[in-house]
Amino acid sequence: MKQELNVSRGIKDSLMATLRDVAEHAGVPILEAYHALRGKAMADDKNREAVIQVAAELGYTLNVTIKDVAALANVSIATVSYVLNDSHPVSPATKRTVLEAVDSLDYRPNVTARSLQASRSRLIGYGWHQIKPGQSAPLLDRFTYWMAQAAEASGYHVLTFSNPDDHPTAMYRELIKTNRVDGFVLAHTNRNDARIRYLLDAGIPFAAFGRANDRWRFPYVDIDGRIGIDLATQHLLEMGHSQIAIVGWPEGSLSGDGRMQGYFDALDEAGITPPREYITRAENTSSDAYRAAAALMRLPSPPTAIICVSDLMALGVMNYLNQQGLKIGEDVAVTGFDDDPVSDLLHPGLTTLRQPIDQIAAQVIDLFLAELDGNRPKDYQILLAPELIVRGSSDPRR
Repeated sequence: MKQELNVSRGIKDSLMATLRDVAEHAGVPILEAYHALRGKAMADDKNREAVIQVAAELGYTLNVTIKDVAALANVSIATVSYVLNDSHPVSPATKRTVLEAVDSLDYRPNVTARSLQASRSRLIGYGWHQIKPGQSAPLLDRFTYWMAQAAEASGYHVLTFSNPDDHPTAMYRELIKTNRVDGFVLAHTNRNDARIRYLLDAGIPFAAFGRANDRWRFPYVDIDGRIGIDLATQHLLEMGHSQIAIVGWPEGSLSGDGRMQGYFDALDEAGITPPREYITRAENTSSDAYRAAAALMRLPSPPTAIICVSDLMALGVMNYLNQQGLKIGEDVAVTGFDDDPVSDLLHPGLTTLRQPIDQIAAQVIDLFLAELDGNRPKDYQILLAPELIVRGSSDPRR
């Protein structure tokens, strides 16, 4: 060992020490050296001590390089570069071996270093939102459009990709490993979003349209749905309604639960406790909302107003009421959320909550670019109040 350490001093002096050097001089495989320096229990105690001693002798701090990836994959550095940059044909087997080595060593090129070398891809990754049968997402479609507009105005383009629910981080990992994008914009976020956790751990620049839990610190712009539904409920109270029901999303949805809380806030303020039967939950489809409305209107004391947490659900509710010959706005008031373009074309028009989606998209891009440059602003978590748009579905005078 003493002779080996003398050799390693020469490496230290030439500032060329790598993880591979540490592994060789400690007499262990490179992956075991990596695990030892990461403090993982899978490393043998004796070997772990040897690795730590050699690393100290070399003055080496764990910093995985492309050389280490090449050594683990048993290929040239050029081959690793070809795979990561997709710049030269590589056999599927070799590509798989390289990517496995990248994953095993958790290797990622330094984004800051790449930007200093003016080699940014100028691409922002964006995973398409998942849509279940019978659902639609016009708001997110509009967000995607305005986000692309804002990105292009700043010299960037958006690279879209599918984002399956069963492997939520898979494409993010792939795009990072192959240097296809400079970072990501996320939408349709949830409380413990696996994508956000992964990107935070990986140190990858991103910004989101939507929040997560209160513990995670990341840049986002979001609409305060709780305030929005509070406004809609107050409006219905002012119109003389006291029997107000709500059709919300299944429990567990971050934005859905927030909107539902706004309903309770306004009724509590008014001293009203709604019957348990007035609080319904359904999937975000017009057909599910139709069935929810049918159940509500069959109650011994049906509501005179129904709040929906999306315009799509409001359409289902209005369809049922129309089929029953009830006058929307007079017999039963209905409100939605999102101000879908069709909302103003209905008869009567749908009272809803408008999100400034073009403004949101522009702010998300601004936050992303600030993250990319390492200049996070003081106000990097932005919460906006929606605007209540009153139409005939809740106010027959309109």
